[in-house]
Amino acid sequence: METMTRKRAKLCAWLVGAAAAMGASGASAVTLVEDADTVCKGLVGGVDAGKIDSATLQAPSQLAVAERGPTPSGRITPANPGFCKVLGHIDPVDPKAPPIKFQVNLPVEWNGRSVQYGGGGFNGVLITGLSLPPAYPFDKPSPLARGFVTYGTDSGHESRPGEPPQVFALNDEAFENFAHRAYKKVRDVAVALMQRAYGRTPEKMYFMGSSEGGREGLTMAQRYPDDFDGIFARVPVINWVGLQHAGTRSGLVTMGDGWINPAQVKLVGDAVRAACDKADGSVDALVQDPVSCKAAFKVETLRCEAGKSGDQCLTDAQIKAVNTLHATYKFPFALANGLDDYPGWGVSGEDTPAAGPTGGWVAWWLGTAPPAQPPAPNNGIAWIYGAGGIRYVFARDPNLDVTTYKPEAHKARLLEVSSLMDSTDPDLSRFRAHGGRLIMLEHMADYAQNPYAGIRYFESVERLMGSATTELFARLYTAPGVDHVGSGAPANVDMLSVLVDWVENGKAPGDLEVTEQKVEGPLFAVTRALPLCRWPAWPHYKAGAVTEASSYFCAQ
Repeated sequence: METMTRKRAKLCAWLVGAAAAMGASGASAVTLVEDADTVCKGLVGGVDAGKIDSATLQAPSQLAVAERGPTPSGRITPANPGFCKVLGHIDPVDPKAPPIKFQVNLPVEWNGRSVQYGGGGFNGVLITGLSLPPAYPFDKPSPLARGFVTYGTDSGHESRPGEPPQVFALNDEAFENFAHRAYKKVRDVAVALMQRAYGRTPEKMYFMGSSEGGREGLTMAQRYPDDFDGIFARVPVINWVGLQHAGTRSGLVTMGDGWINPAQVKLVGDAVRAACDKADGSVDALVQDPVSCKAAFKVETLRCEAGKSGDQCLTDAQIKAVNTLHATYKFPFALANGLDDYPGWGVSGEDTPAAGPTGGWVAWWLGTAPPAQPPAPNNGIAWIYGAGGIRYVFARDPNLDVTTYKPEAHKARLLEVSSLMDSTDPDLSRFRAHGGRLIMLEHMADYAQNPYAGIRYFESVERLMGSATTELFARLYTAPGVDHVGSGAPANVDMLSVLVDWVENGKAPGDLEVTEQKVEGPLFAVTRALPLCRWPAWPHYKAGAVTEASSYFCAQ
């Protein structure tokens, strides 16, 4: 059996090559002292405000691909090097609040950098930092394999089977930890652990998150602007309060005759493609310009003839439901940062196949059965999240009849939650002064959260700070046809390397490229590629195979 020293030598040589391949030269490598196992076990105990419950040296592992997974990338367990796995917790102030649990992974060969992983949904599950980051290509070495320290947290509560995911919000400290404190506290504990393990703190720190994790990334830039050098926020749940209310409204309008069955969802998807697929010059079953398509597509063209119904048309109640989804949700008062609404959803990707928590309207909006109270497992996720949020977060009444809920009756609570949860502050001047770099990515066929909320936020940053200044530190990309978790169209791109190149080498990114890959290791063959255009540009077809990125160009 190989000694740990020999394994470390092999790993070091591999990581040097990986670091060169990613074009990053800003950080220097450090190795755990000779007896890595002793160093690892010696971390158990206290570190700043955290308590280390266990620390175990893990042997290198191989790539594994599961038959099923919650997301395409969730099926992949990447190969990892030898590392010290540290599990710990941070005790609450309120004895009734849960602790904040965390995992920190310290590679034997460290490149001087770290990546904090964001969570998802209402969290409540420990983020290990061992998976692929958001949007990451399936065939690239994981951040840990590239020498990054990686870490994550459960955000200060643990979900339990059979219990609504929002129950924790009844405790003030648990909810505030979920909002922002947990990520800051765990970040600081991770820095202290790196200091103890390697003898110095990280040279560069990165944050990568998707959905709720994307909100966390923006929250770090806004609340703790000196803590991270590079942040990637994919499909971030920016206006959190707005999303919960808009999602609930969209569910309420489908409670009776407005519910749309899966066959009718396909009818709408086909009609959208028929109206807009050719707009970019190619017929590729993909709407490249969903913004213009929303104005061009009229759901009323699918109205049933008088007295008729069925899978090949929509009733008046169903048309009302679609128009409600597409319409702006308006609050009777302003929330944090002056916002008093949530934008309506767009078009395209309505019938993206559902497989687990992915897909279009069926997965996120409609489910396979009309909304129930309390929400049922076969309801749309937006109803499960939104109606549960109304009960446990805003009204704080688990038995509330959601059909009777009025935002104005809970104004003080909405304002409190908005100040905690809504990452809508456009003033990123301190983050920019620190040298921070931000990349946002919106999926234009996303029905879990609204890509137009992210677009509006980015444009608010440009209005406040000026387009020229924003250009120096922030980017927004939009991917047409891609759903919330990265299905439906090309969505994979190595944003970690892009961030590192920008932060450490000063190479500001332009238009990029996204790929669609088979989830079949070890090759993960690319089946299609597209340009990833900087907002407000989108891909236009010029010539060649529609599966090749070179066949398109980015333009407004």
